[in-house]
Amino acid sequence: MDEQEVNRYWKKIVNTMTEGLMLVGPDGTIVMVNEAFEHLTGYAADEVIGRPCTLLECDACEGAMKASADRWCKLFEEGQVIKCRCHLLKKDGTYVSALKNASVLKDDNGMPLGAVEILTDLSELDRLDQKLELLARQLDEGDGFQGIIGNSGVMRKIFDVIEKAAKSDAPVIIYGESGTGKELVARAIHQLGNRKERPFVQLNCAALNEALLESELFGHIKGAFTGAYRHRQGRFEAANGGDIFLDEIGDVPLSIQVKLLRVLETKQFEHVGDDRPVSTDVRIITATNKNLEELIDQKKFRDDLFFRINVFPIHLPPLRYRSEDIPLMVQAFMRRLRSKTAKEISGLTPQAMERFMHYHWPGNVRELKSALEFAFVIAERGLIDIEQLPPKFSQRQQPPAVSQGLSRQVATPDDGNLISSSLAANPRDLAEKEALVDALRQTNGNQSRAARILGINRVTVWNRMKKYGIDLKRVLTTQN
Repeated sequence: MDEQEVNRYWKKIVNTMTEGLMLVGPDGTIVMVNEAFEHLTGYAADEVIGRPCTLLECDACEGAMKASADRWCKLFEEGQVIKCRCHLLKKDGTYVSALKNASVLKDDNGMPLGAVEILTDLSELDRLDQKLELLARQLDEGDGFQGIIGNSGVMRKIFDVIEKAAKSDAPVIIYGESGTGKELVARAIHQLGNRKERPFVQLNCAALNEALLESELFGHIKGAFTGAYRHRQGRFEAANGGDIFLDEIGDVPLSIQVKLLRVLETKQFEHVGDDRPVSTDVRIITATNKNLEELIDQKKFRDDLFFRINVFPIHLPPLRYRSEDIPLMVQAFMRRLRSKTAKEISGLTPQAMERFMHYHWPGNVRELKSALEFAFVIAERGLIDIEQLPPKFSQRQQPPAVSQGLSRQVATPDDGNLISSSLAANPRDLAEKEALVDALRQTNGNQSRAARILGINRVTVWNRMKKYGIDLKRVLTTQN
């Protein structure tokens, strides 16, 4: 093929490229793009040709323009080549991660004719990196059910609930004390679900103030607030097509709750500082160690958001209520510690295991792992005895209340069947249930009037009925 033929077919040649290509004139006007560019950005060629390249709001270009002293862009100074990672604004308002390789084209006299930019889509690489990280964590936590260790009856029922939740796209909320493994449950739901090949994005909502939380969730545009020097992709945008896990949902400010409700209802949001709607398709998984019903009574949590996220609740029992799982956990965690430390430690003495079995574990599984890590630092070989455990284990604890008594009910969203998750009975729960039953009988089943008698709202009545498995028809037919 000679030069004349190359000139004749050059458009077809550039359209065979898998990377996006853009030619920019000396004044910053887009002169030409290829088909890969159209696919990458969502813009058709006739929508961008003749328009300034700043249309894409590239954060790398912003820095190059600010750094230039003589020309509108640093790229045109001395023919500098720019190769960097950047974010581009697509036509639909979302951002795409790309690798940019840009250089200046000059004539025979060294005068700039324009610039050529090659754009490589990195979104799939980002997804694969996240997948690799997730798989690495699963290999490290390879024991049990999706990394969740337990063989007690209550845990086997929870594993069954997790599998059912994974098959649905309905919102899931995970209740449990700190350290019970809520993040592992959320990851298991993702890995067993239809979205497992798409992103799994998580955020602890208690770790950020209101402004930062909004930016993390929804992203922001340049200049949205002081310190917003570049575009930022939010977690909902990053999770598009997959699952987003919002831990400590009970700590979300009311102003952010309104926006979360909108995402759930419309599947749209706006970047902070922008009014263009952005669409997203995510399944939301939330978790909390707080009583959301009490927060609703205190006007700290919206009841409409509660109803949207409480479609498929999963209640994780504290470790003290499933102490029969402790020996299995000790074995699994010690295998991991042996592989990391290479210490020849074979297990716990019967006395040390007895202390573990009778300890109340306020920090749950997380505290158990920390206690074993402490022991592995102190012990050298053989069996770990009481002396190698943290000091708090030197005092004998009262036996924990084992998993007998009151059953907390977990409802599936499909058919409303109740799945019993055995938790320890306590006087407060029993009194709460009896008071609710008595109020419902007094009002002939009217939940609003029962709520007024108890000094709570109707949402709390509904949730306590579900929590205790109260059948309204049975309550009314068995009253004296």
